[in-house]
Amino acid sequence: MELYRGRLIDHIQLVVRDLQASRRFYGALFEVLGIPIGGEAQDYFWADELFVSSVDSRAALGVLTGRHHLAFQAKDRAMVDAFYKAGLAAGGKDNGAPGERRYHPGYYACFLLDPDGNNIEAVFHGEARRSVAAVEISF
Repeated sequence: MELYRGRLIDHIQLVVRDLQASRRFYGALFEVLGIPIGGEAQDYFWADELFVSSVDSRAALGVLTGRHHLAFQAKDRAMVDAFYKAGLAAGGKDNGAPGERRYHPGYYACFLLDPDGNNIEAVFHGEARRSVAAVEISF
């Protein structure tokens, strides 16, 4: 099986009720994944392709985004387990403990609900070779 990453989604915006609760939750998850917060201000923060803003942010137009399912890539099963524990400790709610899933052989994942009810997943697809660790864009 071959999977391609980094060529379909440019960015995703979540508009949340409580930015501080979301910053605490996602900050804990990104720490486990080794992804730094790229920037933040009073009404938003972002990391890689994910942009999270408060409902009163200029980018939000006063409207919450609704429920989404986001799946983050983990490097191994231990990272999925750590992601789950960190998310629970940072205010997330269990939506599926770490374990094998039937999607394809080797699919190991966990699911959490973030402070706004979004279904947040960490997934390890099993041992695989990556052509590069990340796509870097310079301009």
